[in-house]
Amino acid sequence: MDDLTRDAESLLAKTPLSDGLDRRGFLKTALGTGFAAATLPVMAQNVIKTDTAGLTAGTIQININGQNVPVYRAQPEGKTNLPVVLVISEIFGVHEYIADVARRFAKQGYLALAPDLFIRQGDPTKAASIADLQRDIIAKTPDAQVFTDLDAVVDWAKVNGGNGDKIAITGFCWGGRITWLYAAHNPSIKAGVAWYGRLKGDLSANFPRHPIDVAGTLTVPVLGLYGAKDTGIPLETVEMMKAGLAKGPNKSTFVIYPNAGHAFHADYRPSYNEADAKDGWGRALAWFKQNGVV
Repeated sequence: MDDLTRDAESLLAKTPLSDGLDRRGFLKTALGTGFAAATLPVMAQNVIKTDTAGLTAGTIQININGQNVPVYRAQPEGKTNLPVVLVISEIFGVHEYIADVARRFAKQGYLALAPDLFIRQGDPTKAASIADLQRDIIAKTPDAQVFTDLDAVVDWAKVNGGNGDKIAITGFCWGGRITWLYAAHNPSIKAGVAWYGRLKGDLSANFPRHPIDVAGTLTVPVLGLYGAKDTGIPLETVEMMKAGLAKGPNKSTFVIYPNAGHAFHADYRPSYNEADAKDGWGRALAWFKQNGVV
C-alpha cells in the first residue's frame, strides 16, 4: 500500500480548492467535468481538448471471460489496417484526460484503445478519496488480470480494423508501470512508452514483479519518460533499471526531464509541465515510428 500511496501523492497537489468541499459537493462537481472525482481541482486553463472530427470515438464493450470491459476507442473514421496503441490509465481510470489522449493518437492515424482495467473492482472515477480508491480498487487489481484483459483487447483490435503486426503500448503513472510489465508479458508488442511508471516496489500476490525484475529479459523497446523532481520515483531506481536493461538484448532508453515532477504530461493537474509534455509527446510518436509501429 505504501507504493500506491506514493503514486497518489505524487499525482496530486494541494491547492486552495482542495479544502472546503463536502463529499457530496466534491463528487457532484467532479462527475460534472468528466474527470475523476479524486483528482479535483482540475486546472481548466491547461486542459487540452481534442475534437472527434474525422474520428470514430466512444466507449465500446469487450466481453472478457464473461465480464464486459468498457474500452474507450478512437480511430480515423472508416479506416482499417491501422497501427494500434493501448493507452493505459493512471490510478484514476479512464476519465476525460485518458480519453483525450486516445483521441490525440487517433488524429495521428492510430486505433487507440483505453480499457477500464479496474472494472471488476469498481469505478475509480467515482471514488471520493484516495484512501477509498487505494483500498477498494487499486490494491485489489492483480497484474495477472490486467495482462489477461490487455491480451483480449489486442485480440479484439486484430479483427476490428487494427494491424496485428503494429501494436504499441503507452501508459501514465500506474499505467507506466503496466507498460513495462506488459511489454515483458507480450513480446509481440512493437514498442512501448512509459510515462513516469514506478520501477521498483513492494512485492505481493497481486504484484509479483515490478519493471526492475523484468529488465534483463525485456525484448520490446520501451522509452521511459521521467521527471528528475518526481518525489515518488527516486532517480536511483531509474539508474537501477538502466543497469538491468543493460544486461539484456533490448534497446530501451530513458529521457529524464530536469525540471519536471510526476504527472508532467497530465494537463488537467497542477503538475503539468507544458514544455516537457509536448517534448515527450513528440518523442513518443517518433519512438513508435522508429520501431516500426507506423
